[in-house]
This record gives sequence, C-alpha cells and structure tokens, in this order.
Amino acid sequence: MTLVSEEILAIRVTAMPRDTNAHGTIFGGHILSLIDQAGAIAAHGLGIDKLVTVAMREVEFKQPVHVGDLVTCWAKVVKVGRTSVTSVVRVVAQSPMAQARGEPERDVTQAEVVYVQIGQDGRPLAIPG
Repeated sequence: MTLVSEEILAIRVTAMPRDTNAHGTIFGGHILSLIDQAGAIAAHGLGIDKLVTVAMREVEFKQPVHVGDLVTCWAKVVKVGRTSVTSVVRVVAQSPMAQARGEPERDVTQAEVVYVQIGQDGRPLAIPG
C-alpha cells in the first residue's frame, strides 16, 4: 500500500552551542537525530505506534547550521508497506535576523528514513490498513 501524506512541521528548534563541532557549526549527527525524530513524528500521525529506524538514505549536507539558527524539519510519509513506513524529511535553517527581514530559509539537507513498526515482543508488526 502506498500513501502520500501532507508535509507537516515536525520539529523546530534553536541550534545551541552544546551542539557544535570544532568548526563552530552544528554537528551533522545532531541534524541526523532531528531527521530521525521528525520522520517518526510523521509516521505516528498515521496512527502507527511503536517504530524502530532501519535505514536513513542519502543525507548530503548543503549548508552549515550555525549557533542561534532556527532549524526546521518538515516531514511527510511517502510510503506505507506491510510493516514499514518511509518518511521524507526536509531540513531548513534560518538566522533570527534573516527571519525578521523576511529572507528565505536555507536548505540544509533532506533524507528518506525507513521505519518498521514493532510489537511488544520487538518483532515486526503488520500495519493495519
């Protein structure tokens, strides 16, 4: 079964100093964590309960994220299988001053994330539908 959901605002956070690397920009791993959470939020919106991440595909960082930037994750479900759900997450960033001036957000990255619904026993569980 294939389903395309509407893109939702899944997460919006301010990039903090604790999330920076040695170059003064936000760790890529921190962005990956946000992507994982945002994709799951979109899947949960379909009424899917307990998920585990099985794959994250094609993450290419196009722009750096700086301390103080507003980081926004937009997510949508693009496929629902027998036990799996695939979400696409788009990450953008913007400094507060750029936002105040009405400037566009910067595209940071996009990723496809595959989750599997699991039951209480930790084994894959069929998605109703």
